[in-house]
Amino acid sequence: MANQYVNKVIYGGNTLVDLTSDTVDSTHLLKDATAHDKSGAPIIGECTFDSDTSDADVAVAEILTGKTAYARGVKVKGTMPNNAGINEKITTLAQEVTVPKGYHDGSGKVSIDATEQVKLVAANIREGITILGVEGSMSGSEGMKAQAKTVTPAKTEQTILPDTENEFNCLSQVTVAAIPYTETDNAAGGKTVTIAG
Repeated sequence: MANQYVNKVIYGGNTLVDLTSDTVDSTHLLKDATAHDKSGAPIIGECTFDSDTSDADVAVAEILTGKTAYARGVKVKGTMPNNAGINEKITTLAQEVTVPKGYHDGSGKVSIDATEQVKLVAANIREGITILGVEGSMSGSEGMKAQAKTVTPAKTEQTILPDTENEFNCLSQVTVAAIPYTETDNAAGGKTVTIAG
């Protein structure tokens, strides 16, 4: 049976239509689009691809877990973890927070723990020192009860401490008395010098 479709038209020696060399078929024509194949038969597209993804370089680890995409001509499923908003607290000076690999939604925070924040007040920081934006006001004399003492030199070593029974916790000054020294005439016609009694 002869082909019922016209795929080539010649009029007055001129070729007006020639489908005989066309390569389009339904599998290469976008879905629901219509055309004619090389025999002249009408075809309806079946291809659901709307772009060439053969040069794509995305990896599944770069696509969110549970999501799918097309790359290099195939459908791929993501494996990148969805970490949403990660919140971490710093509690020690040496602590480091490692941000886990994966997607973050921008709501996560890393902050100093509240129990440590309350310690960062001016009264706890020496005057002239600034820590994390808090300028210190502590002079170093807070809570001091000072005592002034006077001592007399002796033949043995002395350790001078505040009298804790009176709740003194530091010394404001220590006055060392002069070494006792006297001169007296003696029977031999000279002087007797007495040092420290």
